[in-house]
Amino acid sequence: MNRLIERVKTCKDTDEAIEFLYEFIQRSELIEKALFFTQKKHKGQFRKSGEDYVIHPILVSVFVAYFGGNENMIIASLLHDVVEDTCCSVNEISDQFNPEVAHLVEGLTKIKEIRDSELVSSALNFRKMLLASINDIRVLVIKLCDRLHNMLTLDSLSMSKRKRISEETIVVYEPIAHRLGISSIKNKLEDLSFKYVLPNEYKKIDTYIHENLQQLQLRLNHFTSETKVLMLKNGFLESDFTIERRVKHYYSIYLKMQRKGLSIEEVLDMLAIRVIVNEPIDCYRVLGIIHQNFNPIISRFKDYIAIPKENGYQTIHTTVFNNKSIIESQIRTKDMHKTAEFGVAAHWKYKSGGLNPKLEWLNDFKDQDDSSEDIEEFYEIAKDNLYSEDISVFSPKGDIFTLPRGATVLDFAYEVHTEVGIYAKEAYVNRQRTPFLTELSNGDIVNIVISKKQNFRCSWLNSIKTGKAKNAIAVHCRQKMRDINDKIAIDILTSVFNVREKRVKNWLEKENIANKVYKIATDSIYFKNIVNTLKKYPKGDKILFPFFNKNKYDIKKQKFDNIVIYSNQNVSNILFDYCCHPKRGDDIIGFRKANNVIVHHKFCERGSVLMDQKEQMIFVKWTREAPQRYNLIVSLENERGSLAVFLHYLAKMQIDLIAIELGKSEEGHSDYFKITLELPDKNIELVRKKLKEKYKVIDFVSTNDVYK
Repeated sequence: MNRLIERVKTCKDTDEAIEFLYEFIQRSELIEKALFFTQKKHKGQFRKSGEDYVIHPILVSVFVAYFGGNENMIIASLLHDVVEDTCCSVNEISDQFNPEVAHLVEGLTKIKEIRDSELVSSALNFRKMLLASINDIRVLVIKLCDRLHNMLTLDSLSMSKRKRISEETIVVYEPIAHRLGISSIKNKLEDLSFKYVLPNEYKKIDTYIHENLQQLQLRLNHFTSETKVLMLKNGFLESDFTIERRVKHYYSIYLKMQRKGLSIEEVLDMLAIRVIVNEPIDCYRVLGIIHQNFNPIISRFKDYIAIPKENGYQTIHTTVFNNKSIIESQIRTKDMHKTAEFGVAAHWKYKSGGLNPKLEWLNDFKDQDDSSEDIEEFYEIAKDNLYSEDISVFSPKGDIFTLPRGATVLDFAYEVHTEVGIYAKEAYVNRQRTPFLTELSNGDIVNIVISKKQNFRCSWLNSIKTGKAKNAIAVHCRQKMRDINDKIAIDILTSVFNVREKRVKNWLEKENIANKVYKIATDSIYFKNIVNTLKKYPKGDKILFPFFNKNKYDIKKQKFDNIVIYSNQNVSNILFDYCCHPKRGDDIIGFRKANNVIVHHKFCERGSVLMDQKEQMIFVKWTREAPQRYNLIVSLENERGSLAVFLHYLAKMQIDLIAIELGKSEEGHSDYFKITLELPDKNIELVRKKLKEKYKVIDFVSTNDVYK
């Protein structure tokens, strides 16, 4: 793949590109026709680099041919830009070639049409791209080849465009390559994007690798030679295996640095070898040889042959110590290697191979709730679903389910089936009764007991991991929230005007605002406006003392610590009931009891009962700003006074220190400090930036969690 990419990068001539393509495919009448057609349509068009535009679709076709694409796929890749960039229609392509080619080109054209320049819109692009391509996986593979060539030719674009395209690549296209199992494209897209998205971080890693390349290569060569000798001693012939060696991809090194809070100098396991053998049983023989002769790090051992990844990936991973180096060893068969490199395309290229990738994850996006207009929310769901490390868990029957690391029992239930998640009553992990929000571990056996009635809580949304579970619960919760807000709004108005519910509804109908009444529950300005609109109705009644009732319905703002009240009645105190303990930011409701207001979580069951009993309700909401607490773990230099200087720096930024805990090293001095801080939310990003500029920050997270 690397040699192919180098040739593609240097190919700047149309005739050379055509000859390059014919190294991978046989000449045919239709291919010749497609080449002539695309050259004619793109005549006079040039790329930013100055070369003929037609070179781009031809080189995309080279990648498609390399990945085993059939004649129709290659023709579609040759024509993938003609509908978008020239005076050509999908119907013309269907007439000139065939409906299948037209179908593929139409799918590729839709993807291009919906792209936008902002990352937020990229999430929408992501959603529509998947939905547009859902019925034919070949469209995705062609698009990945198209994106790979675009990433190889970014240097002719402006810096802002390079960054925008790279961000889209790493967020949208790289995860798709991962899920389709095409690691050769995935790894290349990662490193190409990383270079433009985070140029400083890329440069640090690149500089370190080049400065230490000779030493790293010596370590790799030594370990490779040792492994080869050991295999030959233990019955393998030289023809039975090959060993590949490499320094790990830059982006994977960067992710390791981020996850563990390490500098590039502290990353020990940046070297890897790959042993490729003939049969699966040979993989375990090699594993035994390596574990018997080198010290394995057991926590880093993974057997993806026995438990394959969802994308069809099968390999044994083990990490071992060797002369103060830490080296990862991957062990797989030739068929497994083909599947790992080419993923879903391996079956086109080799007409055989290992496991088919599971593509059910694409169908999850068909079930996304279109009523949500929050693109950021969709992006979060998509990101969780597509870009995460995996674990494998089992049903009681032994079926394997792949979930992102950190997934809960409830995520498993929804992964089995949406109905199983919605009607889940009890859960058992490894035969032990377990709460729904328990985090699962690799190899757990999970059993879900279902009931006849739905069982979901909207508070679970903050704790579950998979997009499928989040979306299913979010759909129900949006409707539930709308119904609750309708009810709250009516109750608040009946409390303000001290009349029966039926009269309030009648007034709302007369004003033609009944269908928007739910907004009263969350919008204080809208609430006041509606009250002012409805004032005329009770004023039309006979009032005993009109002078004293003049301001009877004026809504006043009353503030209590973290809570604001909007009401025409005086309130003395705010109390939180014992049942739900809402935390700041949660949706809340308030019930009037004498001169007090009792606050509940909006989804509290006891609060729901009080609403059904028609208890008087009052508009309540959190104050806008409040100090938030954060846990900071920071590493300081082992010098006298360094902690005092750091604490003085915090004081200068007006950060309140709540607690400090010293971490001890074996030498007895403090390596790191765990500190609890308090500061307003609006300052958080500025504080985070300033701290990272001056100190080595290992972790910086809010103390708020779902159970607090």
